[in-house]
Amino acid sequence: MPCSGKAAARRPALLLAACFTAGCASLAPVPGATRLAEQNALFEEYYQVELKAHPERATAYGDYRYNDRLDDVSLAAAAAEHASDVDFLRRLRAISTSGFGDQDLTSHQVLARTLEQRIANFEFREYEMPVNQMSGPHVALADLPNAVPFASVRQYEDYIARLHQIPRALSQTEEVLRAGMKDHLMPVRFLLEKVPAQCRGIVQADPFLRPLGRFPADISPEDRQRLSRAVEDAVAHEVLPAYQSFADFVATEYAPQGRTTLSVTALPGGARRYLNDIRSRTSVGKLTPSQIHRIGLTEMQRIQAEMLVIAQQEGFADVQSFRASVQKNPVYIPTSAEQILDEFRRYIAQMQPRLPELFGFIPGSPVTVEAIPDFQSAMATHYQTGTPDGKRPGRVSVATSRFAERSLIDDEAIAYHEGIPGHHMQQSVAQQLTGLPKFRQHVFNSGYIEGWALYAEQLGKDVGFYQDPVSDYGRLSSELFRAVRLVVDTGIHSEGWSRDQVVEFMRKSGAIDEPTIQSETDRYIAWPAQALSYKLGQLKFVELRERARHKLGPAFDIRAFHDEMLNGGVLPLDLLDARTDQWISEERRK
Repeated sequence: MPCSGKAAARRPALLLAACFTAGCASLAPVPGATRLAEQNALFEEYYQVELKAHPERATAYGDYRYNDRLDDVSLAAAAAEHASDVDFLRRLRAISTSGFGDQDLTSHQVLARTLEQRIANFEFREYEMPVNQMSGPHVALADLPNAVPFASVRQYEDYIARLHQIPRALSQTEEVLRAGMKDHLMPVRFLLEKVPAQCRGIVQADPFLRPLGRFPADISPEDRQRLSRAVEDAVAHEVLPAYQSFADFVATEYAPQGRTTLSVTALPGGARRYLNDIRSRTSVGKLTPSQIHRIGLTEMQRIQAEMLVIAQQEGFADVQSFRASVQKNPVYIPTSAEQILDEFRRYIAQMQPRLPELFGFIPGSPVTVEAIPDFQSAMATHYQTGTPDGKRPGRVSVATSRFAERSLIDDEAIAYHEGIPGHHMQQSVAQQLTGLPKFRQHVFNSGYIEGWALYAEQLGKDVGFYQDPVSDYGRLSSELFRAVRLVVDTGIHSEGWSRDQVVEFMRKSGAIDEPTIQSETDRYIAWPAQALSYKLGQLKFVELRERARHKLGPAFDIRAFHDEMLNGGVLPLDLLDARTDQWISEERRK
């Protein structure tokens, strides 16, 4: 099992506090033990409050106490959560960290940073815009059949209880959207116009009946019949009508009021809103949009130079002619959606036995590969976390729509990104951390999470993969794509770019295929700054690796470095930087 990654000498307060709270009469309480116990109690309280307030999240974490409930997504719930955040931050700040060990201090900083950012986000009321062409409660609820357990009669009954609550959740979402209309907090109109068709696609696909085809063997025929009837009745008379009603509301009342300006700065808060999005979604707080824009252009030049080397080695004068040859080569054009899925499975499988070359701790949690449903076709390939016990595997959900217009050249890189050693590896390690407060197993920070996954694409090359020059070119195309994002996201939200400008810039880069260009452009419009997290985060991991290699010299161990990157859980990038410096200092003293 992994631990905090720090030597025992670095956490005396934690060890002594554990002994103290266990009632070790032979040891007198050390200074700070009471404060430490108070902090640990606050951490546990915060974690439990979060689970109760977000039962769907609790299920995802493998805690099934609230499996018969759906999240409350009302305006009142948003206000209550904000009040809770303010109170927890007040109480946390009242605890002095003087004399705390390294991990206890880090835990204090992580929770403080999390709460501060959530409080800042509340000011901009982004919660009043919970729906777009990619996501929202309507999409999350349609994934319930894949996201909840079905191992017993009780778990089917919990699912039925949740089905009964779907109309309430969609009604609450409508309430929130009406508040956004009143407050002039509106997503872009042409993107909202995609949502009704998305809802109707869910109605047509009717994913809610899928659990009826996979009853466990130990559920009796009588229970199967009873449960099937209850599911079918709830879906037919409550769930699907609620989806149709929600689709009608969006189509006739909500979408027509959508904004026509692409930039998020057109919303209340202006440029401050985009700066907050950057901080919230990357944990990089000091970079301005113009600086990020320039970083993107610089990275594009570097990556394109590496692509030119491959093109010339393959006998082409330039990248453009090599790219054109690859795009026409039928070897790299999918012949079916299943072929794409098989490619992902193959690459993940070949990486598994090579992990000991890169990591000291390998959690071994299962991962599956599946196609993104048609009603979610606007989504890009992504990862969904499994449960810590492995009973529900992590899921790599792959974009396969319009497969004949796609390319296979970057599938190897994306498989490593989404699966191992990327998202699945990082999330599996976080789930199994010991010696840390529970909330740190589940902290979310795109700068760290997506930065690690993009960094992980390179690790395939470190162990000798990407043997096909075209696949290595695909790896660079994947990285180029993330550099392009720095340019176009800031282009939209800071430089005033039109959608046509973004599409043309992405086409000229040659980084991705046409279906991806279209869906990604709309993604950046709908989700400001999130796409910045990949490249900015990756650059930080590369910087830390080179810093450690330079300062440790022959003592540098890539496995120890990677363990150190993962075994502290998800951290804001500046805290990860400071933690790495401390680790380097300790390694030099060995």
